[in-house]
Amino acid sequence: MKYLIITLALAFGLMTSCTNAQNETDMNSNETLENLKSRRSIRSYTDQMPPKDLLEKVLEAGTYAPTGKGNQSPIIVAVTDKAMRDSLSRLNAAVLGAETDPFYGAPVVFVVLADRKFPTYIYDGSLVMGNLLNAAHAVGLGGCWIHRAKEVFDSPEGKALLKEWGIEGDYEGIGNCIIGYPAQAAPTPKARKADYIRFVE
Repeated sequence: MKYLIITLALAFGLMTSCTNAQNETDMNSNETLENLKSRRSIRSYTDQMPPKDLLEKVLEAGTYAPTGKGNQSPIIVAVTDKAMRDSLSRLNAAVLGAETDPFYGAPVVFVVLADRKFPTYIYDGSLVMGNLLNAAHAVGLGGCWIHRAKEVFDSPEGKALLKEWGIEGDYEGIGNCIIGYPAQAAPTPKARKADYIRFVE
């Protein structure tokens, strides 16, 4: 009996050691963590439309972003129609006082809006944007956060679009997540600043 207990203890210790080593290896080669580190903002796109199944995967990831109290205050409007995409581009450019395409030629725009009645709506919508960008990269697409959604959807033209889309309520534009196939290599990442992380131990 004594030898059985010792044998079991040694086996358990070996299993624990192997599990810890495996966990450490998994953390060092974690695909999700590598995806988060390798994503870049893409500012040049081909005109090729991504297949709908890839877009749906990205959109689904967006819906799983954390939100305050789980209220899911944001909504995502997936724009793949070229005429509507071009209209959004013109409205966005008008806020800048420019005539160039602020969507960098990307064929798809995911407009993230959030309901102002929730106190965490800006943060909720921002987390959705982050999920969309990271998910796009994970499936081989490029993405970039384009600002001025607030100004566009607070304008009479933007409010008319919300009505056309059947969106009722006090929604604020959080961001435009442009999506498509990159037309050039992703930019080299900047070095992380030395004081980015501070431990309080």
